[in-house]
Amino acid sequence: MNVLGFFIFFLFLVGRHGVLGIYWSRIAAYVCCEPFLCQDYKFFKLPSAEHRASRPFNMNEDQPEQWKIAAFYHFAELPDRDEWANRIVDHGLKVGLRGTLIFAQEGVNSTCSGSAEAIDSTIALLKSDARFAAMEVKYSYADFCPFPKFKVKKKPEIVTFRQDGADPRDTVGTYLEPEEWNELIQDPDVITIDTRNDYEVGVGKFKGAINPKTDDFTEFAKFVDEHLASQKDKKIAMYCTGGIRCERSTAYLKQKGFENVYHLKGGILRYMELMPKAKSLWEGDCFVFDYRVALDHDLKPAKWKIDPVTSHPKPMTEDEVERIAERRRSGAIFKKPYAD
Repeated sequence: MNVLGFFIFFLFLVGRHGVLGIYWSRIAAYVCCEPFLCQDYKFFKLPSAEHRASRPFNMNEDQPEQWKIAAFYHFAELPDRDEWANRIVDHGLKVGLRGTLIFAQEGVNSTCSGSAEAIDSTIALLKSDARFAAMEVKYSYADFCPFPKFKVKKKPEIVTFRQDGADPRDTVGTYLEPEEWNELIQDPDVITIDTRNDYEVGVGKFKGAINPKTDDFTEFAKFVDEHLASQKDKKIAMYCTGGIRCERSTAYLKQKGFENVYHLKGGILRYMELMPKAKSLWEGDCFVFDYRVALDHDLKPAKWKIDPVTSHPKPMTEDEVERIAERRRSGAIFKKPYAD
């Protein structure tokens, strides 16, 4: 410890009860202690990709008249996860992206929005990498920004499940197109399971589907182990919003010895896009994790809001519809998350 360190430490002791004391303690740690200790202090860290990308919505900026929304994921070997996260941060800040992109060493997962040019350039950038070339993207549109910020996250999994071996790159269920899906789930011997959370199922579901009543996707494995273990000889059909949770869950069932496992390719969003309403087996609307709250069969924002008390989706009353729509268009909705 040097003289400067003693002086700073003295200042810390004098002001240790205030906010300045916290900063003096960190400076003292930096000056006096081993350099590796500073790794525990965010005060000294250079801004990460996540911090640089956490850009809030600015109502004063020029906004597109129509927001293009892209939902996509792709499982791929991605040892250069951090490099990709940094590239997307720089690109997203440049083109004005909103939404979240999650990178892990197993791939990418995102729902993001922006102008048509911003979204198209983002998808083009990702697909310039051969590992993402086959990535499928589902598009929808809104007359307001559905995300308060632009965020890039680096995580262990692109969809959190926390179960070893549930890797869709190794094994996965059989993909079904919408017409095939309709045929399968109308078979009375087939068990159809909604892999989404309970509050999502309350907004809409496929006719006859089982609701596992989970609060989080990490609870789905427990549901399988407790309620499906004796059904390994049955045909199991599973679905989710965009397909990613189905991929993870069918991989888990295959690992557990289930052989006849199927899932809806591209999830509910792709089904709504491709299946005519007259032939659709979907009942209700589809919950989404953004300020649209839910989409109808035409992939347009439905009449749902988030209850500020329960944080769960709740139908709008007729007198709320236009007021909430205006708050969304103006960006005022972001002043207090999900407030109406």
